[in-house]
Amino acid sequence: MAGAAGDTIVAHFKDTGRNPNYYDAIITGDLGYVGSELLIQIVSKSGYEIAHNHKDCGIEIFDKDTQNTLAGGSGCACSAVTFAAHFYEEMKAGKLNKILFIPTGALMSPISVQQGETIPAIAHAVIIENTGG
Repeated sequence: MAGAAGDTIVAHFKDTGRNPNYYDAIITGDLGYVGSELLIQIVSKSGYEIAHNHKDCGIEIFDKDTQNTLAGGSGCACSAVTFAAHFYEEMKAGKLNKILFIPTGALMSPISVQQGETIPAIAHAVIIENTGG
């Protein structure tokens, strides 16, 4: 999923002419610790540094030391819960004004797995801006 998120982020920057500094936070969900490190490397190879403002929903929810969640949990659940309970509240409080939100997911198929195929990943980007009104 880090590859899908990286492709989406890089395409967004190229399409809009924006860079990571435009956003208060670039939020993925859920890559976990392992996927977040890979994402930062992938995006960096395209000339964009996101380490300073990247956040991951799974990292926000889970404790890697007590829950052994190095590679993340459920992207759709972590993204929804973390955005609604945490990042939206930070936006309402004015702590965040511009975020690039990139939920991630695996397109799981039991048949594909049984046939030894790879598991395709998906990531879509949503720009959310606090207009103050």
